[in-house]
Amino acid sequence: MEKTVRISIFFVLVVISCPAFAHFGMVIPSDNMVMQNDPRSVSLLISFSHPMEAVGMALSKPKVFGVRANGKNENLLGSIKPAEVMGHPAWRIEYPIRRPGVYMFHMEPQPYWEPAEDVFIVHYTKTVVTAFGDDEGWDEEIGLKTEIVPLSKPYGLYTGNVFQGVVKLDGKPVPFAEVEVEYDNRDGKARAPTDYMVTQTIKADQNGVFTYAAPRSGWWGFAALNEADFTLKSASGEEKGVELGAVLWVHFEPWQEK
Repeated sequence: MEKTVRISIFFVLVVISCPAFAHFGMVIPSDNMVMQNDPRSVSLLISFSHPMEAVGMALSKPKVFGVRANGKNENLLGSIKPAEVMGHPAWRIEYPIRRPGVYMFHMEPQPYWEPAEDVFIVHYTKTVVTAFGDDEGWDEEIGLKTEIVPLSKPYGLYTGNVFQGVVKLDGKPVPFAEVEVEYDNRDGKARAPTDYMVTQTIKADQNGVFTYAAPRSGWWGFAALNEADFTLKSASGEEKGVELGAVLWVHFEPWQEK
């Protein structure tokens, strides 16, 4: 009995001492800078995961999936197809790029119940694709419930460049918002030296502005988290809190020499 108690205490301490890994909605395009000689379409994968650990989770069909381009919103929910990302149900779409512009793809998922945190998770996720030399409007707001609005162009970034964004909730900046940062490690080539470096956390300033310099080329996700002012009913009938995430995925390019 005493041995069992010691083992139980040990596992509780391990769980408490290990940092919790972050959830990220993911909208990842095959190309975020479409040039004249590139294919005239982009493939997008829509998923939900712990990206640095390459651990996927099931993503039900989103509540909303669309794109904002050239001042217009387009509903794409009817065009997404089932897919698999990191071994779990996900979604995909092939989107034709017919004219120059900045294309802001965005997703609002169904609420995801996370029993380990006793909370529902809703991550409003977006990424930005620029096409054929037109890059006007990259800092435009889509008008999501919560959103990261870029202050640096969210494309054309070299590894090590500083990226800045402002966290907004209901259209207003969120002072001192907490922003989690993770690398898209689906190929498994990156390794965090400790669990504390799987997810990096930064805080926005009093104006909701955060700053980050990516140490490695590839896709980086920024998730700004806030508690909703409403609850949702769980399967047991209890009212539970809701974590609202504003997620933005940005690609950093490697430096190249002639």
